[in-house]
Amino acid sequence: MKQYYARRADEYEAIYHKPERQSDLRLLESRIAEVFAGRKVLEIACGTGYWTQFASRSALSITATDINPEVIAVAETKQYGVVPRFLIADAYRLQEMAGDFDALLCAFWWSHVPKQQLAEFLKPLSQKLPTGSLMVFLDNRYVEGSSTPIAHTDEFGNTFQDRALKDGTTHRVLKNFPNSEEIKIALARFADDIEITELEYYWLATCRSTGK
Repeated sequence: MKQYYARRADEYEAIYHKPERQSDLRLLESRIAEVFAGRKVLEIACGTGYWTQFASRSALSITATDINPEVIAVAETKQYGVVPRFLIADAYRLQEMAGDFDALLCAFWWSHVPKQQLAEFLKPLSQKLPTGSLMVFLDNRYVEGSSTPIAHTDEFGNTFQDRALKDGTTHRVLKNFPNSEEIKIALARFADDIEITELEYYWLATCRSTGK
């Protein structure tokens, strides 16, 4: 996964150019700018900063992290409201990161977490933030004809896509598409006040950390 996204850095945002997805994207961009108003945001797996730029319109501060310096380099070229602090960091190892945060943004990473490791991923996020902090997750829904077809499903129910890059390489990428009930069940162990919005191509979940 790390190698795939490093190779994909210069074509990372092509997926956001699909014509049929523009209405959903405008709604999400507006919502992200709205919910982080006045907040000190920790963003994980920020990629090229596509969603960072919308959070920056209203946030008090943003620390945006990703494991790949290649995508961070692209993110640093963008224009922002509040200028983010970009850090190289593993989404699974944020416990020791210094910073004062009261909100979390996780955009399009949930789908890359193996189902059997989802609790292992979510628990440290809730514990990293003060109890009652805002946590926001957004990701894809599977839509036949728009989404890349599923190429494989493993014994845990994880689904994989075969993705081709401009450099001619093909990569089998973990990409899960949870339904709203699966999202609620996963979050309920570590959060409350869970609200899920399902658009045609995307889903958005907001909740409050419990510190559990």
